This record gives sequence, C-alpha cells and structure tokens, in this order.
Amino acid sequence: MASETNWHMRAPNPANPICFFDLSIGAVPVGRVKMEIFADIVPKTAENFRQMCTGEFRKSGVPVGYKGSSFHRVIKDFMIQGGDFLKGDGTGCVSIYGSRFADENFIGRHTGPGILSMANSGPGSNGCQFFFTCAKTDWLDQKHVVFGRVLGDGLLVMRKIENVMCAADNRPKLPCLITECGEY
Repeated sequence: MASETNWHMRAPNPANPICFFDLSIGAVPVGRVKMEIFADIVPKTAENFRQMCTGEFRKSGVPVGYKGSSFHRVIKDFMIQGGDFLKGDGTGCVSIYGSRFADENFIGRHTGPGILSMANSGPGSNGCQFFFTCAKTDWLDQKHVVFGRVLGDGLLVMRKIENVMCAADNRPKLPCLITECGEY
C-alpha cells in the first residue's frame, strides 16, 4: 500500500494538524509554508514536530523550538534541512521525548517535492532536525521517517529557499530563517 501512494499528493486528512513556517531570506520575508503533519501514520513524530512549531515544548519554562532557527543545509534538486535550533549546524539534537527517539515507522515514502522527513544520524536518532524534499528521493525510504508534506503555495516559498546561493558546504550564503511558526 505505502509504495503505491504518492505521499506528496495524497488526499488530506482533516484530523491531521496543519503547521506553518513564515520564512525570510536575509531580512526579507518570502512567505508562508503550510504543512500537513501526518499524525495518522506517525503520531509520536508528528507531536514532536508540532510542539517544536507551537512553542509548547519548554525547557526551564522557556519555549523551545523552531522560531528564529535557520535552514543550515540546502542542496538544489534534493533537499532543504533545518530544525537545529541548538547549534545551527546540523549537530544539535533534542526532542520532546529526550535527546533522541526511535524511528516510529517507514510507512511514508519520499515520493516527490515537499515531503517533510526527519533528519537523522543513523537508525533511532531522531530529534529536532527535519528536511523538505525538493524532488523524489526514494533512496531515503526506510532510512528517514516521513511525517508530513507541504501544502499549496508553500511549495513556491520552499523553492525560494532551495534557490539561495550556497557555499561549498551547502550552507546558504544568506540567512534563511523561520521567523514565525505555529499551528492553525
């Protein structure tokens, strides 16, 4: 069943949360990315991301999450990685469940652009980092947990980030920031 589904185009589930990122490149706002979070197939992973978007997750009473964080790795025609609000370089890891949590399942597939998936450093190492696919990336299936997708015009906003000039290490030369985030 999972391999037959085009996850980037599947029918929306009205019970799933809808989250958003307002993005900027440099100091210039570039738009909003709305995302359906697949709580119907990966409820634990979905809740981790949702709380990082809303600021419900707190450390010492202070909201912790994606607001103000950057996309630290952008590879055109492949993916856009962000979510490391701890170190900003892809090495920071925290989750609402502790430092890391296990791969929930691999039902979802990387079938096209706009898939939202967990970045990791190997099996069972999910935390706060995520990536958007810019194309079909099926070699990532069974290695990264798919937990959502970009909706509507959000894909156009995502493409603006994808096309920012990057250094040799794939770090954008202009800051690509999540200026606001939350849930509808």
